[in-house]
Amino acid sequence: MSDYTSIDSEKIITTIERLKARIEERFPDSDLGKVCGQLHEVAGHMKERSEWIARPVHWLRILTWVVCILIVGGTVAAIYSFGMTQNEVKPKSISLTDFVTVFEAGINDVVLIGAAIFFLLRFENRYKRTRALKALHELRSIAHVIDMHQLTKDPHRISTPGTSVFIPGRLSPKLDMTQFELRRYLDYCTEMLSLTGKIAAVYNQVFDDGVATAAASELESLTTGLSSKIWQKILILESSGDRRATPRIDTNG
Repeated sequence: MSDYTSIDSEKIITTIERLKARIEERFPDSDLGKVCGQLHEVAGHMKERSEWIARPVHWLRILTWVVCILIVGGTVAAIYSFGMTQNEVKPKSISLTDFVTVFEAGINDVVLIGAAIFFLLRFENRYKRTRALKALHELRSIAHVIDMHQLTKDPHRISTPGTSVFIPGRLSPKLDMTQFELRRYLDYCTEMLSLTGKIAAVYNQVFDDGVATAAASELESLTTGLSSKIWQKILILESSGDRRATPRIDTNG
C-alpha cells in the first residue's frame, strides 16, 4: 500500500528525469534542458543526503557522551576534593553573607555546566543542519537560474510584428519561438521550480530542525513567487492568442 503521508524521493527523481526528456525533445540542446539535468543531479544527491541526515551519527553521539561524563565526573571530583579539604580545617561558623556568596557561585557553576552539556548534546543536530542548509542553498541557486532563463521570454514580443526576428547588432535578446513553444517553455520552468520546492520539502520531512525548516519554507515561498510571475506571462500569452484567433461563424443565423 502506498504511503501518501510523506514525499517519495524516488518519484521526484523519476519526475525530473521525465521532465528533462520532455525538454530535450521539444528544445534539443537548450540551456533549459541542461539546467534540468543539473536539477536531476541535485535530486540524486538529495536521496543520499536525506538518508545521511536521518541516520544517527553514532561516533559523534559517543564522543558527546564521553565528554559530558568527563565534565560531570570532573565536577563531582572537584566538589569531593573541596569537601575533604574543608574537613581537615577546623570548622567555624558561617555567616549568612558567606553562605549566599557560596550558594550563588554554586548556582552559576551548575548553570554553566548545564549549558555546556546542552551545547554538546545539540552538536549532532547542528552538524546535520550545516549540511541541510548547504543543500537548500544549492536549490535556491538553481531556482534563480531557472528564473533567469525565462526572464527575457516576453510574450508581448511574439504578438508584436517584426520583433520575433533576431537582427544582428541589436541588443535585444533573441526570441525565435512560436506562441505554442513559448507556452511550453514557460510551463517547463514552472514545473522545474515546483520540483525544486519538493526537494526542499524532502529535507524538511527527514530533519526536524527549526532553522532548516525555516530555510526550506523560505525556499518554497521563493519558488512559488517565481512561478506566479511566470504564470502571469502565460495568462498574457493566452489572452493575446485569444485576440488573434479567428472568430467562429454561427451558421444558424
